[in-house]
Amino acid sequence: MATLGSPLARTLEVEARLDHHRNRWRMLQAIMGRIRQGGGEKAIAREHARGKLTARERIERLIDPGSWFMELGLWAGYEMYDEEGGCPAGGTIVGIGRVSGRLCVIVANDATVKAGAWFPITAKKNLRAQEIAMENRLPIIYLVDSAGVYLPMQDEVFPDKEHFGRIFRNNAVMSSMGIPQIAAIMGPCVAGGAYLPIMSDEALIVDGTGSVFLAGPYLVKAAIGEEVDIETLGGATTHSEISGVTDYRMSDDAACLEQIRRILDKLGPFPRAGFNRTEPRPPKYDPEEIYGILPRDPSQPYDMREVLARILDGSELEEYKAGYGKTLICGYGRIDGWAVGIVANQRAVVRTRKGEMQIGGVIYSDSADKAARFIMNCNQKRIPLVFFQDVTGFMVGTRAEHGGIIKDGAKMVNAVANSTVPKFTVIVGNSFGAGNYAMCGKAYDPRLIFAWPTAQIAVMGGMQAAQTLLQIQVAKLERQGKKLSEEEKAQLLREIQARYEQQMQPTYAAARLWVDEIIDPLQTRQYLSLGIEMADHNPEIPRFNPGVIQT
Repeated sequence: MATLGSPLARTLEVEARLDHHRNRWRMLQAIMGRIRQGGGEKAIAREHARGKLTARERIERLIDPGSWFMELGLWAGYEMYDEEGGCPAGGTIVGIGRVSGRLCVIVANDATVKAGAWFPITAKKNLRAQEIAMENRLPIIYLVDSAGVYLPMQDEVFPDKEHFGRIFRNNAVMSSMGIPQIAAIMGPCVAGGAYLPIMSDEALIVDGTGSVFLAGPYLVKAAIGEEVDIETLGGATTHSEISGVTDYRMSDDAACLEQIRRILDKLGPFPRAGFNRTEPRPPKYDPEEIYGILPRDPSQPYDMREVLARILDGSELEEYKAGYGKTLICGYGRIDGWAVGIVANQRAVVRTRKGEMQIGGVIYSDSADKAARFIMNCNQKRIPLVFFQDVTGFMVGTRAEHGGIIKDGAKMVNAVANSTVPKFTVIVGNSFGAGNYAMCGKAYDPRLIFAWPTAQIAVMGGMQAAQTLLQIQVAKLERQGKKLSEEEKAQLLREIQARYEQQMQPTYAAARLWVDEIIDPLQTRQYLSLGIEMADHNPEIPRFNPGVIQT
């Protein structure tokens, strides 16, 4: 087992990098603070005046005292619905927390945001929460407080396969899988949304604030002419004493949350996958030095081994084929005691045995071949995989094509796609083109996928894409008889590049749930450790079958 890394010399450039990345994270934290305010102070005060806790306050009381709530999808909807007044965090809070000692998925509607109405991204975020629960066999708790679908955008929320209705389909599927589902009706629960709590295993309702019905008083009057108030139609008394729809009638939010904790406390034991874990050890080097290793310019090289030395237990990595396929680092290590297989892009320029120089961050044929074999080995040994992405894509050009880069790249993609052990992805820097796929991007089912503030996700780099788009735009204008001067071309290039690079930012990706969360690099071990513990709850790991892989 080799020890990675070396002490970080505090040069002027290193100090500049430390300041740059610290400031970048502080700016993101400021925005995150505003997002966590939901609909704002007035909306929060309004909920309190109704005798209700906010979604975040409910979660804080629900989880075990002093425990960590790993929030996911905080950036959902960021800058996506500004014309609609915004949708902070997608109008719902999702994450993993401990309740009575059990890891659970928690989903809480944020009534301070459009009364908890569902935007398109809200549906996507709720589906992601259910996906996590199903993949990892975790109990899921719904804290329901929603006015239903946001009607001005109903065509983007209601009818499709990955829309609102899929939520209830998943309720049924999870029930058949034996995954506990607990739902608390803590506010309105209207129309199709009424099925979610009632399709759960147990449903609680809060007296005076909770209500559930297929049609509210206004719609009832419009449909059948009957006049009825909310409480009579679907309040706590109705569903606890007349219809029998709910199982527990609770006096207030605090009592409801305590009852959920008591329910979870009685759950029986569930089998585990049994992933290898030993006593955790901290890295040999200070994780904060990651900030001093990462360059300020994402196109500049750096040694990924130095980054891994600030993440892995004891800074140790048992490297696989260390002298072969050097633009990918593969090896066995531990993160917070958990045994993991590491696949990481090497961003330093490397030299092959033949003396040839290879560009860092590019996947060559030998690198792809090595990674495919290593991934197969981890599946054979039931070792979870962790990918650290900083990839500009596969090598191109005549020599690469003649060498079979497509075949070797397909081999790696095939291995990633068919891998059955849990996979986790951390996007450190660039995540471009097919490199995103080969390094287990969102389309390849990582159990969790995180981005550092330095992440950039796109089909190609900003300048290359901007120049390509410029050529297309200029050709289009010329066909229309418009000839641009060099100055006009330069201005158009700047505009295209600015727009494209804005779409490459991690906040853009996180808003659309291409990544589960933007995290501080210093907390990477904490996120990955909880992720692997989460994955350990699912004992079913199918046998790895790679399909057809050309050798």
